[in-house]
Amino acid sequence: MQQAAILLVEDNPDDAELTVRAFRSNRITNKIVVARDGAEALDYLCGTDTGGAKPAQLPAMVILDLNLPKVPGIEVLKRIRSTPRTALLPVVVLTTSVEDSDVLGCYRGGCNAYVQKPVSFDEFLDATGRLGLFWLVLNVQPPLVQ
Repeated sequence: MQQAAILLVEDNPDDAELTVRAFRSNRITNKIVVARDGAEALDYLCGTDTGGAKPAQLPAMVILDLNLPKVPGIEVLKRIRSTPRTALLPVVVLTTSVEDSDVLGCYRGGCNAYVQKPVSFDEFLDATGRLGLFWLVLNVQPPLVQ
């Protein structure tokens, strides 16, 4: 069986590349699909970008930035949670925001984890490795509604 992809929702190309490099450096070999804005992420998950055909397999997890063009990250999270097919999908918010209101809003919206992006590459590499290890290896996910 093929490994499920990781959906990375990140509008900053440098941050997206850094995240992909960090996963690869930590030997996480899952395919990484990058959505550059909230609308693109929802299109990928709901199949609207492929004429209504939903992806055969949902991603193993979503890594979601908050400050996104078109559809803000918190709205993407709410829409993921509002659809039975994606309601149980693990969503990790990975953002620079340290605002209590953002943290609280994300947990109220149903995120599984909220991680502040570390500033240094080494810290980012470590944090990304831990995310991958926990969510892709250690965590037992519920069966997803297809």
